[in-house]
Amino acid sequence: MKAIQQIAFGLESLQLTDLPTPTPAANEVLVKIEAVALNYLDVALATGTYSKELPLPRIPTSDGAGIVAAVGDSVSKWQPGDRVMIQYNQLWQRGLATPATNHIRTGVSTPGLLTEYAVIPEYALVRTPANLTSAEAATLPVAGVTAWTGLMSYANIQPGQTVLTQGTGGVSLFALQIALAAGARVIATSSNPAKLEKLKQLGAHEVIDYKQHPNWYEEVSRITNGEGVHATLDIAGAATIVNSVKSVGYNGFVGLVGFIAGAQLPLDLFTIVGNYIRLQGYSVGSLQSFEALAAAVALNNIHPVIDRIFPVSEVQEAFRHMGSGNYFGKIVIDMNA
Repeated sequence: MKAIQQIAFGLESLQLTDLPTPTPAANEVLVKIEAVALNYLDVALATGTYSKELPLPRIPTSDGAGIVAAVGDSVSKWQPGDRVMIQYNQLWQRGLATPATNHIRTGVSTPGLLTEYAVIPEYALVRTPANLTSAEAATLPVAGVTAWTGLMSYANIQPGQTVLTQGTGGVSLFALQIALAAGARVIATSSNPAKLEKLKQLGAHEVIDYKQHPNWYEEVSRITNGEGVHATLDIAGAATIVNSVKSVGYNGFVGLVGFIAGAQLPLDLFTIVGNYIRLQGYSVGSLQSFEALAAAVALNNIHPVIDRIFPVSEVQEAFRHMGSGNYFGKIVIDMNA
């Protein structure tokens, strides 16, 4: 089978190779990968900025969708032809995360999905919503589940509440779509006028240009009449956490899901304690959350926002585009092109 392998650290090391097609063992499923979506973590792992302790060569990426090609013994839930998405935290089935549930992560502690075929445990698959293409479905397992877990599982967003979304990457756009489907009011940020207009077209009630308003929590306060928002997901880390904390109101929720601008956070405990703010760090979510997201996507006919689809032959360019930050939505690699 064809697969993309990372043979060293650096995007130029992503090479097309031939590998043996795996055979599913008992309780395993062989999935023909149709599409893969990129996340910042994929670039960080490929360049070595996240860790240089990963064994090489490796097959990268964690986000993908495909079709069941074969099943191993004792598999009863899936059959050839089923359209499926792959769970990131493979052992996190439900409830709170534990060290054990975080032990096996697709594309980090297991081979990734930039390959024609992948063997996946039967319990780490979710049925693809009928309204999605494989390219759209590939964006759900990491970015979509991250947004759902923060807003619905942790923050428990209710109709009429207000959510702040930050930027135009996959997690933030999923957060916007999920919040709107939940009946929430959405304030969205970006530094690009064209992207701000796209955010309005997606349904954002208010938008803030954070280049014009570097202390954008002040604009959030103005828009909400001083009450602040109920929840926000902080994507960048060190560069945005102060604004995030000051943007939420009493009993507000800040989900800590990204570190693209640094992981050492300057926190103001007076604001956090005084306003009873909840800060929650987490990584993606459980299978239960994934299944709930898939059901909501089907029920509300949500279509993920895709910036661009690359053929697998342009994998290095796809990773560079992801690393540039110059995108609106998800970047997808078509494994059949």
